[in-house]
Amino acid sequence: MKLNNYYIPALSIFMFLCSCKQTTAQQKQNDGSAETHEPNSDYKPAFEGQTRIAAVKTTTPYKVEILNKDLGKPWGIINLPDGKFLITEKSGFMNVVSVDGKQISKMEGFPKVDDKGQGGMLDVALDPDFKSNNMIYFSFSEPFGEGNLTSVAKGKLSSDMKSVTHVKVIFRATPSYRGDKHYGSRLAFDKDGNLFVSTGERSDKETRVYAQKTDNYLGKILRITKDGKPAPGNPFIGKAGFKPEIYAYGVRNPQGMAIDPMGNLWDIEMGPKGGDEINLIKPGKNYGWGDVTYGIEYSGEKVGAGITQKAGTEQPVYYWDPVVSPSGVTFYTGNIEEWKNNLFIGCLSGEHINRIVMKDNKVVGEERLLLDQKERFRDVLNGMDGNLYGITDSGKLYKISKK
Repeated sequence: MKLNNYYIPALSIFMFLCSCKQTTAQQKQNDGSAETHEPNSDYKPAFEGQTRIAAVKTTTPYKVEILNKDLGKPWGIINLPDGKFLITEKSGFMNVVSVDGKQISKMEGFPKVDDKGQGGMLDVALDPDFKSNNMIYFSFSEPFGEGNLTSVAKGKLSSDMKSVTHVKVIFRATPSYRGDKHYGSRLAFDKDGNLFVSTGERSDKETRVYAQKTDNYLGKILRITKDGKPAPGNPFIGKAGFKPEIYAYGVRNPQGMAIDPMGNLWDIEMGPKGGDEINLIKPGKNYGWGDVTYGIEYSGEKVGAGITQKAGTEQPVYYWDPVVSPSGVTFYTGNIEEWKNNLFIGCLSGEHINRIVMKDNKVVGEERLLLDQKERFRDVLNGMDGNLYGITDSGKLYKISKK
């Protein structure tokens, strides 16, 4: 009888606690935000709307098509002037894909890549004068020294689009390191014809410190000329202890970078366990990684001192916890009116395309598109035909168009 007397209250308490947990989870799912899972940390945002913003829903009918399923391991996608797609392949080459997505032509002649882990042939950008010079710029993980590094090269496309010639490496993000992660490597030309390059800090704790040091190129946003020299007007030219190519620093793994219709530069970077970020990049600023973050170590320990704010560092415009693993990004200017000027992000672990609505450079809404596809979206493209495109780690080319 004694056992029974203890058993009944204990069971009641257990059921009550379970009920509370379920209620809490249900409240989380009904709080109106796009994120429904618990955060990894108990960190609080620095301002309202910095995380877990209200969910929005597209009202315009749209169509989702898979144009191709055989792209191998695509990483970056851009349009050529005739509407065809130029898509990088991680193992070390590029594909020219027809407008309808059905025809694939392999392009060769590229330098050797180190495609272990997160490495390989990565991003690609057209020279602003491509129509007259047929030049492209591309980033890749290059075997170099006793390790590898993020390199940027340029080359000329042949008239038949089957090869690249006059290839020249114009920039190497030293130091090299024997690792296989966090190359960053997105490319974007600014209005002056200079090239922004994002670089990762190579992931490991021993290289993490380089993101805060300014005598190297790891964990940085760089701006260079077409010949790989420091771009005129860079914030640290002539300043002791700073590499002159540095535009901003203190970033982790910026696999997303894009310039908005107003000319602002944005970086979207992967955090550790939590702490993925959207940053408005301004010249000369420090974005805090490995000193401040809204994420924690994969082990569950705090990163460094476990702080989210520090004098002299910039706050992210927005962050996610848990992570969505943001990769390629684009600003949409296409045929769906309510998507105009929205930021679209290909998400890997999140397995969706993320739509971010902004007003006055603040996030005011988030939508998670194509969740039903269960695909790791590596890059997205604001197509020249007014449609949105996405490529996935499984080798698919998606088209999202207005019905």
